[in-house]
Amino acid sequence: MENTSSLGTRWSDYRPSKGLWFWSCVGCIAATWIVGFAFGGWVTRGTAAAMSEQAAQDAKAQLAAAYCVSRFDAAPDASTKLAALQHAESWDRSDFIDKGGWANMPWVKQPIEGVADLCAQKLISAAASSAKPAATSG
Repeated sequence: MENTSSLGTRWSDYRPSKGLWFWSCVGCIAATWIVGFAFGGWVTRGTAAAMSEQAAQDAKAQLAAAYCVSRFDAAPDASTKLAALQHAESWDRSDFIDKGGWANMPWVKQPIEGVADLCAQKLISAAASSAKPAATSG
């Protein structure tokens, strides 16, 4: 005799075993972890702590670089120093900023890593953007 019951009836009559329930739950948990860590942006506590420490260091360097740029611009011979900075090789620019003393923050006991590089980049990019001729509308 042929079983002609509908899919809905067969679905409601189905009774899975405890083992099947258990392994289904384990599979769903594992799939959630895999998707969450691989694609959902989840991180462990250690990774989150390292990321927040790096973000704090980057923020300190950005703030100190902005202060460095303002100190550089306030110098009486800023235009000649900027020309010298632009003519310096890219690997010598941070040394140029360090030797000039603009990267030293008076309130910080130890130098902040990366300040001189950021300061030099900001100064060069500001000089390049100000040197471009203004576009005229005709």
